[in-house]
Amino acid sequence: MNPKVSWQGVFPAVTTQFRDDMSVDVEATAKVIDALIQDGVSGLIVCGTVGENTSLSTREKIAVMEAGRAVAKGRVPVICGIAEFTTAFAVETAREAARIGVDGIMVMPALVYSSKPHETAAHFRTVAKATDLPVMVYNNPPVYKNDVTPEILASLADCETVVCFKDSSGDTRRFIDTRNMVGDRFVLFAGLDDVVVESIAMGAVGWVSGMSNAFPREGETLFRLAKARRFDELMPLYEWFMPLLHLDARPDLVQCIKLCEHLMGRGTWRTRPPRLELPAADKAHVEAIMQKALANRPALPDVGLARG
Repeated sequence: MNPKVSWQGVFPAVTTQFRDDMSVDVEATAKVIDALIQDGVSGLIVCGTVGENTSLSTREKIAVMEAGRAVAKGRVPVICGIAEFTTAFAVETAREAARIGVDGIMVMPALVYSSKPHETAAHFRTVAKATDLPVMVYNNPPVYKNDVTPEILASLADCETVVCFKDSSGDTRRFIDTRNMVGDRFVLFAGLDDVVVESIAMGAVGWVSGMSNAFPREGETLFRLAKARRFDELMPLYEWFMPLLHLDARPDLVQCIKLCEHLMGRGTWRTRPPRLELPAADKAHVEAIMQKALANRPALPDVGLARG
């Protein structure tokens, strides 16, 4: 564990709630955040992919960050996603996050531009050097096109504020490759829901989760069972969870996760364009997965999960 942070466990990528007119509903977002904390999650990511970062204005991002910090009240770490078109814009957002007082930032590669490896590294290095906040490097090549390879990550080992690596590539071998290059220099986080157990087995100590928005207690229990290597108890839960976890790997993951969250009475299904409501067939597919899951919802083994 990096001495700069004690991040571990499940950090849901919190949804941003919208009103009927598509304005940000800060109060509803705050309620979502508080409910997750009450259900025992270990931390929170605001303004991540699931939080529709790229659909928010800077003013809206600041409002969501402020709400996260105010609601958490130090009970769990609050990390803010930074997804910007240029390095300069990312630096500006990082400085706002520091001013607000969140616990860290999760930095994505510069968006739209398909960078070369040295440019990807330079983006992270510049943002990291502009802040004292702990930085989680976020790799999600299927969505953001730029791949933060273990080699690129290792080149950032001298950046003191870069403390954590979240990998959503689905290739769990990268956790081992990273450790072989730089040992325990970085805290490792799983970023793709449907390989979380495999990621923990390969050394991940945390999980930035999409579907834990709808099922936070199941997510945290699954994580703790995997961390404790309680595989006999884990497998029935993982098998039950897997159809839901697969939704996190779809291009329309945000719509799917928000629909599940809505069906659980935890938030609304509403997403801001360009994300549109799921077509009828896709919506029926997700609803059928949810119906089956709720009809067979398992009793959870005791993992010492805090209750609100």
